[in-house]
This record gives sequence, C-alpha cells and structure tokens, in this order.
Amino acid sequence: MSRNKRVGLSLTLVVTLLSAVSAWADDAALEEVRAKMTAMFESIEPDNIKASPIDGWYTIQQGSIVAYVSANGRYLMQGDLIDLDTQLNLTEQSRNGARRELLGTLGDDEAIVFSPAEVKHTVTVFTDIDCGYCRKLHNQIDEYLDQGIQVRYLLYPRNGPASKSWSTSEDVWCAKDRNQALTAAKQDRGFDTSKCDASIVGNHYVLGRDVGLSGTPAIVLEDGTLISGYVPPAQLSMRLQPVTPN
Repeated sequence: MSRNKRVGLSLTLVVTLLSAVSAWADDAALEEVRAKMTAMFESIEPDNIKASPIDGWYTIQQGSIVAYVSANGRYLMQGDLIDLDTQLNLTEQSRNGARRELLGTLGDDEAIVFSPAEVKHTVTVFTDIDCGYCRKLHNQIDEYLDQGIQVRYLLYPRNGPASKSWSTSEDVWCAKDRNQALTAAKQDRGFDTSKCDASIVGNHYVLGRDVGLSGTPAIVLEDGTLISGYVPPAQLSMRLQPVTPN
C-alpha cells in the first residue's frame, strides 16, 4: 500500500472516531438534560426533550407548547425562535407539526363534519355553541362548502364542564342528526336528542387546550396552522390555496 493511501485511510479513521466521540458526547449531554428536566417537572417525559436548531440548547415540546433549555439545564426560555436568514418561525413550525399529529389521531366519526360534494380542503374548527363569531361562521356554512372546504367541528365549550354550553354540546353529540342539532343549537332552537356516552366533548376540550387555542372559533388548517377567530369563506379559501413560488 502506498504512503498516500495509508495517510488517507488514517485521516478517514480519525474523522470517523471524532464523529463517533462527538455523537456520544451529544447523546450524553441530552440524557443529562433529560434527567434534570424530568426530575424538576413531573409532567415532562424524556422524549419531550430533543435537539434544537441552536447549538447548546434543547427543545422541550408537549403538544403545541414549545420551550428551550440550555445544555447545562440551567436556563429555560419560552418564546418564538425565528431564523432571520430565512424569515421562518421555527417554533411555530414545531407547533404546526404537533397540531397535525394531534388532529391526525381524530377520525371523522369523532367530529361533526359538514362536507361539500367535492372536497378541496379540510379544516378543523373548535366551536362553542354560544360564541357570537362561532355562530357567524356557522351561519355561512353553505358558503364554506361552496368553496370546497370541508369543516370538521370539534365541540369546545369555553366555560368548561359546569356550563350550560357544555350540557348543550353533550345533547348535540347525542342527537341522531348531529349536524342538524348543531345548527339548531347555534340558532337557539330545540332539537331531538337522547342519552349517550358524551365523553367525546371532554376529549375535544382537552384536545383544544393541547393545540394551544386561546378562544373560539379556532380554525386549524391541514398543515397545522392555527387561526384564532372568524375568517370569511372567500378569505379562508384564498388562505388554503398553495403558495406559488415567484
């Protein structure tokens, strides 16, 4: 074997060993941070802590809640991490991914679905029976359908389990025709219902908190983007159109 080949092999071996040592050090540092954080916060699981886009920091994520912890486990930071070169909100991207995963576990049989003849887009809407803008959105449901937008409603009584809205939401879920019952409830009209397992309302409520909504209506797009508040049908349709590169 020539001298140049031996030198080349030696350099390759050194690089491989250094890479392995670096990876081992990174894994060890991550495990140390996981151990410290899980000892301090009972609600945090080791898998909630992963590498972040910034050297020397790790990401802590539970659902759409995102924070960052320094490699020595001393400093905790909450806020949006923005890449100024690309103008991307990296934290919001993480939240969007979490929302997609959370809502991806929910089948259409676990929602109240208003569907057009041809579905172009699907949005998930957390709705409160009594909220004014929730009612305004639903009053235009046919216009959303005309835009090819399928609406998956999840019931989110803002005032919690002891409220009248919660009881009405359970009655809506237990109705034979949930779509008709939801429309009637939002118009303060009576509707036929019965007794059933309405625990789904509690599931929707917890899911709403997990995706990070702050009020109703809350619209979650297919990519996980959360829009807080009412959006008119035509405007929502434009928002759902794919971005055309310049």
